[in-house]
Amino acid sequence: MDRNDPANRGVKEYGCEHYRRRAMIVAPCCDKPFWCRHCHNAACNDNEVDPKKRHVLDRKASGFALLSVVCGLCGLRQDKASTCTGCGVAFGRYTCLLCSFFDDDLSKECFHCQDCGICRVGGRQNFFHCRTCNCCYSLSLRDQHVCIENSMHANCPVCCEFLFDSIKPIIIMQCGHTIHQECLRSLAEHSTYTCPVCMKSILTAAAMERVWLGLDEAVQATPMPPEYANLKVGILCNDCTARSSVNFHVLGHKCKECGSYNTRRT
Repeated sequence: MDRNDPANRGVKEYGCEHYRRRAMIVAPCCDKPFWCRHCHNAACNDNEVDPKKRHVLDRKASGFALLSVVCGLCGLRQDKASTCTGCGVAFGRYTCLLCSFFDDDLSKECFHCQDCGICRVGGRQNFFHCRTCNCCYSLSLRDQHVCIENSMHANCPVCCEFLFDSIKPIIIMQCGHTIHQECLRSLAEHSTYTCPVCMKSILTAAAMERVWLGLDEAVQATPMPPEYANLKVGILCNDCTARSSVNFHVLGHKCKECGSYNTRRT
């Protein structure tokens, strides 16, 4: 980067807690300038006292609807562009006018995905767009994940935040459904190992085997009273869908086919 170039003045010196940039976007919904949509949503939704005035700036829609920006250096309001028409400064070292997105931090390796319709981080070379799930995934997941149509275009099953444009890390569970990493961690911390959407086990087979072994030990250490010792119940496994008849136990019922305790009575 040429520090003597006037366009490079103020690199990483302006912006908010979310982005380093040299332009404020003018929200098309309320015609007010904010450093980014997150700042807008915090002010106009999260911290807005009047329920009738609360509103959010949608990431995908706002990229096309946004028409004006305000230069962070000279304060000139102008039509959306990559550089200021007043002082000539570049609004970001990375600029995508399709998304109305500016960022001075090139370490994020931002790129625009035409299929997603938004900019993403992490480097184009490290991602592929799954047309069934309709989202960009890491190359490590190519042919290694269960496809569910538009799986990312849904709310997190725990916190209910829309996943497609969430800035929090997201993980794909073994069943193919998606969830925030922190929400998945919270489930595991509370000994919940099933997908809130389809009830299949959320961890790998190896990880779940350790959980099932712990339940084996707990069942063996907790004999049932004589009146329940020979009671049989029918179960359906949420993981392999096999049906079987097993001895009743208050702690859980183990699938005879796959060894999972993720079962329900039928």
